[in-house]
Amino acid sequence: MKRLLLSFLSVLTTAVPGLAAEPLLPGYERMAVESAERPTLLSATLWYPAKTRSYRGIVGGNAVFEGTSGLMGARIADGQFPLILFSHGSGGNMDNSAWLMGALAARGAMVLAVNHPGSTTGDSSPRASAFLDTRAGDLSAALDMLLTDPVLGPHVDQSAVTAVGFSLGGGTALNLAGLRFSGDAFADYCRAQPAQADCVFMSKGNLDLDHMPSGFSADARDERISRAIAIDPGFTYAATGDSIEATDMPVLVINLGEENLMRAADVSEAGSNLIARLPEAERVVIAPAHHFTFLAECTPDGAALLAEEQDDPVCDDPEGADRAEVHDRIIEAIARFSGL
Repeated sequence: MKRLLLSFLSVLTTAVPGLAAEPLLPGYERMAVESAERPTLLSATLWYPAKTRSYRGIVGGNAVFEGTSGLMGARIADGQFPLILFSHGSGGNMDNSAWLMGALAARGAMVLAVNHPGSTTGDSSPRASAFLDTRAGDLSAALDMLLTDPVLGPHVDQSAVTAVGFSLGGGTALNLAGLRFSGDAFADYCRAQPAQADCVFMSKGNLDLDHMPSGFSADARDERISRAIAIDPGFTYAATGDSIEATDMPVLVINLGEENLMRAADVSEAGSNLIARLPEAERVVIAPAHHFTFLAECTPDGAALLAEEQDDPVCDDPEGADRAEVHDRIIEAIARFSGL
């Protein structure tokens, strides 16, 4: 009852003259996306600058992770806004990155994200994760849907569409920017370094390195995208030379940590050297941190719950790392590069 009353008062604040008005939280909508490549509708979310105060909800919160506040279905602010398409990592989901999407919306962006079937929390499959073209197609289909929405579509600045992704989603963002990945290069990498985390994961599924799905190497470029940001992206070592040379848009790679950097995400000279090979690219390293420092902040009991379930210790950061501070630096890097 108390929460309901507070929500009602928050709506009332914008309607009654004389009551102090606090800065609005970002707006949040859940959507369903139809894709010709998927047998069922895709779950999607949209974060955006809000014009009115509606009921406050918590997105992405659970026993392990802290949630992010948003105004459920609030009317969108006037004007047009840059759009960010966000792709989650393997085993992740769109709401676990609400901390990032809400912050970018508060800076004046619309942020559209989907859950990629077959690589979300609870259904992450090595085989499904290898169909890179389908993941990229999920976001292209979501963009189609948004642009044809008669209420929300006109608010998109179509000259400023940025693909952003984390981990496997970072590979998806690069895919949308025009990079293609070689199944043969991936196979050679895993034969040479089978203990790498991405190779270990893929080896657990119904995949044959000599017969990777054709979608792994497909061209998934979406011409509506004008720049890309990849956070600890996967498959950088498997990007094809001709697609690298043909990628003519600005690209930012954010690496989390240097000492703890995952081999799959290493775009330095010692790794894939991807940044030096891309015509318009830059790299930002945020340390101390490691791959999972990107995930939402954990609850006080989060680490213990994961240990009890013998799950990955994604709440444990390297010595000296402050997850909230790392998040702030990621937000700043993305906002700067996207012109927010």
